Amino acid sequence: MSNVDELARRARLRVVELAARKAIHLGPALSLIDVLAALYTRILRRDPARPDWPDRDLLVLSKGHGAYGLYAVLAELGVLTTDLNELPGHPSDGIPGIEAATGALGHGLSLASGLALGARLAGKDRRVYVITGDGELDEGSNWEAAQFAAHHRLGNLVAVVDRNRLQQEGDTEEVCALEPLADKWRAFGWRVGESDGHDITAIADAVTALEAGDGPAVLIAHTTKGRGVPFAEGDPAWHMGELDAAQRRIAVAALTASA
Repeated sequence: MSNVDELARRARLRVVELAARKAIHLGPALSLIDVLAALYTRILRRDPARPDWPDRDLLVLSKGHGAYGLYAVLAELGVLTTDLNELPGHPSDGIPGIEAATGALGHGLSLASGLALGARLAGKDRRVYVITGDGELDEGSNWEAAQFAAHHRLGNLVAVVDRNRLQQEGDTEEVCALEPLADKWRAFGWRVGESDGHDITAIADAVTALEAGDGPAVLIAHTTKGRGVPFAEGDPAWHMGELDAAQRRIAVAALTASA
């Protein structure tokens, strides 16, 4: 297991311990941890000693329901030292490492597009990354933002879709079908890549390849909701929940065995 895989495993343990203390969005937090680990350790330009470095790359977590996954990764990186239990269920301003408050789903891509255009207008060599949920693509101004980013040829913008194929109400294709998802992005003028969303090297390689082209790009990262906790994997009932003592033991044992 690589150091980054181990970081992701420990982050999942943090999420499980939180879910044993209160009801949280467990499934969404667990599905995107490998994507976050890949971006923060292999892709984003950042200076751990200067978290507010003005030329750092930015990451916007549009799928605010994944907040505890983001907090857990930031804690593993040493950015967050707060008791995660005290933090809100959606990313909010004022939390170290959080670049934008999100949680009114469907608007992070618009926000990231504005940040990317702003960076270009300011002459900054900065990239902006945004993670959206797949179910979230049903909401808000996502496709308006996709059109905007393509029109302005925002080559410093990369979106990652956490494609776990589940949303709170069930299968994304039954609630409001997204497929053919890659073709839809291409139709809006985006370059598209796909990868296993739990293979950190594959994620980093795919994003690096996309960055070499012109205009905005999107990676469709195929993930499993609830990844790492056997009884929660692929079960929309665990979109949000609290673990009882027996469930916590099963979850911790599974994650410990994967070390």
